Formats: sequence, structure tokens, C-alpha cells
Amino acid sequence: MDIDMSMVNWARAQFALTAMYHWIFVPLTLGLSFLCAFFESIYVRTGNKEWRNLTKFWMTLFGINFAIGVATGIILEFQFGTNWSNYSWIVGDIFGAPLAIEGIFAFFLEATFFAVMFFGWNRVSKKFHLFSTWMVAVGSNLSAVWILVANGWMQNPVGMVFNPETARFEMHNFAQVIFNPVAVSKFVHTSSSGFLFASLFVLTISCWYLIKGKHIQMAKRSIIVASVFGLLSSSYVAFTGDESAYQVAQRQPMKLAAIEGLYKGETKAPIVAAGILNPKKHPGDDQDPFLVKIEIPYALSLLANRSLNSFVPGIDDLVYGNEEQGIEGVAPKITKGKKAVNNLAVFKQAQKENNSQKAELSLAKFKENQEYMGYGYLETVEEAIPPVAISYYAFHIMVALGTFFPLLFAVFLFYAMKDALTKESLKRWLLPMGLISALLGLIAQESGWIVAEVGRQPWAIYGLLPVKISTTNLAAVNVQITFFMFLGIFTLLLAAEIKIMLKQISIGPKEEL
Repeated sequence: MDIDMSMVNWARAQFALTAMYHWIFVPLTLGLSFLCAFFESIYVRTGNKEWRNLTKFWMTLFGINFAIGVATGIILEFQFGTNWSNYSWIVGDIFGAPLAIEGIFAFFLEATFFAVMFFGWNRVSKKFHLFSTWMVAVGSNLSAVWILVANGWMQNPVGMVFNPETARFEMHNFAQVIFNPVAVSKFVHTSSSGFLFASLFVLTISCWYLIKGKHIQMAKRSIIVASVFGLLSSSYVAFTGDESAYQVAQRQPMKLAAIEGLYKGETKAPIVAAGILNPKKHPGDDQDPFLVKIEIPYALSLLANRSLNSFVPGIDDLVYGNEEQGIEGVAPKITKGKKAVNNLAVFKQAQKENNSQKAELSLAKFKENQEYMGYGYLETVEEAIPPVAISYYAFHIMVALGTFFPLLFAVFLFYAMKDALTKESLKRWLLPMGLISALLGLIAQESGWIVAEVGRQPWAIYGLLPVKISTTNLAAVNVQITFFMFLGIFTLLLAAEIKIMLKQISIGPKEEL
């Protein structure tokens, strides 16, 4: 098959660009919607107008972020048709269903109550307005459910059958797709990390007010709620992260090996808490993967298999095979995959020639190796390895920051409960730390996305469909043009959001009596 790898790489770059820009807005939407609901619940319960003013302020920032997020999300979904038409054709029957439900049901629910939440003040009762705010929060997170069901299926394809007549994967069991354990773990981890990020966002703006000596009471109240929500979210992020890593170990062992820089499989394997990779290391050689590292004994075996004494395969085991551990290498999978691809082509040709006997025989041979079909498009065994350095460093940055955030929330909550946040001593170290916390949260969010998607390479559908045969038959220059066009548009949108938000932050909450 003649594949223009330049076009494939530009299509990858464009999708990554769109997704990373989009992911600036999504987690903030997921978390800030619930924080707005919490703030308004306190207002309705206490009747204190200051909580109403506070709620409307954060709701304004939520609305700005929501609008830009919708714009980038629409462009992201359109790319499946423009740059990834082969992918859309082969798996559209399955992948398209959750996206359609997201648009018809979740987004509709969100949009319906969105208008009431923003324009219903003094037009509907307090309780109905509060209900609308909660429905926006629920709708936002329901949208994430269906998006992550689709993404979880890409990571762990279940509930489908391959139709050789049409050369497409077709839905077989919708419940399996919805309750795919990878999709479930991805949703709970992604949503809880969004809650954490929104808490950091509130913390950052509130710290700015305290440093400037403006809206002090509002900032203190916001910090207390955000710190409690962030502390609870951090605990849940750690729990769901462990489950997500376990699912990766069970279903995507190559990704786990990459994010840990593990080349030689080990029994009683340690986790690398911190380390610097050896840039000269290549699969199959005898060089040490690390220049320096700090390990936690037994931890990787426990995380991967829930057993301290278990074996965790490394990159070399998965690529070249490990007979002792019963691990088949990539080379025999490629051989079987090429047989499957060839037999499928013979089957299709026999159908065109109305040769039923030949078609039946080739179909039977195809089914013998059908599960390895995706490997038939790989040319070398090393092609099955994701970018190790990117996966490893992104994962460890995410984990390091995820460990730091609950400590930060705990310290802020401690001083907030002592009503000590305005002390001059804290303005020299704690408040500046809070001021950059949203930026650190964004880095953690983007690192998590990189781990999930880069670690899945070279697969569009894990083990079944390589990225390089999923693209549209376009000239690379066409994708290059749109790449730079989107880069400019997204940068302008981001700049516009930052400018509008900064203006609203400088204005602060309106003091309505």
C-alpha cells in the first residue's frame, strides 16, 4: 500500500493541535460548572446576596470559557470527515454513535438550561434557577461521558464485529461499548481531574485579588470552597488514576512499558518515581534505559497486576517476544496480519468475479488471522512502539503535579480556616504559588492527554487499525495549509478568551444588593 507519510504526519499534527487547544477549555468547563452550582447552592441556602454576586462572577467566566470550547470542539469533530475519512468509514458505525448521542442528548440538555442559568436571574424562582445551574453541570459532564466512551473504544475496542463484505467494524453490543472498563476509568479520571483544574483556576484568580487587596471577602470564600472541592477531587484523581493505570496494564501493556521506560520485563517490578532517560537507548540493545532514576520497589507489579510478585512485560518482551512468559512478539503478528489482509483482498475479488467457492475459502482463511489484521499494515516490529520519551516524561510530569496539588489545597484550606490569607508573610510565598497553580494544572491536563494519545501510537484503534491507513487521500500541502490556518484561528480565540477573562477579572464581581 502506497502511503504518503508526510500527509499522515501533518494530519496527526493538525488533530493534536486542535485537541490540545480544545483541552484547554474542556476540563475547566467540567469543573467550573459544578463550582458554580456549589456557590449558588450556598446562596439559596443562606440567602446572602454576597454569595449571589460571587456566583454570577464565576458564572460569567464559565460562560466565556464554554463558548470558546464549543467552537474548538466542533472543528475537532469535523476533522474526522476531512482528514480521517478512512477511519470514519471503517469504524463510523461504532465511533459515531456516542458522538451523536452527545450532540442530541447531552449537549441539548446543557444548552437548554444554559440560557436559564445566564438570563433567568429575577425571571424564574431561586430554586428553579439553581436546578438549571445543576443541569448545566450535569449536561457538561454527560457530554464528556459520550466523548470518552468513543475514545475508550479506540483504546480498547469491544462490542463490535468486522464485516468482510463492507470492510467495516459494526456495532454488536452497545452495552459493552458504553460500559467498556477503559471508557469508565477514563471518564472518572478525566472528570475528576477537570474538577481539580477548575479549583486551581478559582484559586489563581482569588490569590490575585488577595495580592491586589481587592474583593477580599469574595476571594476568601472562593478559596475555601475551591480548596475543599480541590482536595476531594485530588483524592479521587489519585484513586481513578490508579484504576486507569491498571486498565492500561491489562489492555495496553506497550503503553505502560513506554510510560515507565521499561524495556526488560521484571518480576516484582519497581515504579520509576523520577528519572532521566538514556537518549541513546534503542529497543533490543543492552544499554541502560536510564541515566539516573529513583525507584519504588514492587510498586509497578502491584499497580499493573494487583500482585507484588507478578511479572510486568517490557518493550523488548512485547516487541520481540518472551517465550518463558508466553508473550508473542510483533513479528509473528505481522505475518498473520499480512495473511489476513491478503485473504480479505482475495475474498473481495472473488465476490466481484462471482466465484463463491474461492470467496468462501478465502473468507475462512481470513477469519483464522482476523484479530491480527491491523498488524498486517506494519512494516517493522519497532513500528509497534510508541514514542517512549514523550510518553514517559508526560506521565511523570502529570503524576508529580498531581501529587503536589492536594498539598497545595490543604495548605490553603488551613490558612483560610484560620482567616490568615491576608497576612503579609503569605503574600511572599503562598499566594504567588496559588497564582501560578492554574498554569500548573493546565500543564498536568495536557500531559495527561499526551499520555493517553501518544502512548496509543501507532494505533488509531488499538491493535486493529494503524493511524497511517486511517487518513483521507489528500495531498500533504492541503493539510499543511489548514494546519497553519487553524493555528492562527485557535491562537486568536485563546487570546480573545484571555483578554475577555482578564477584563472581567479586573472588573470583579458586581455588588448587587
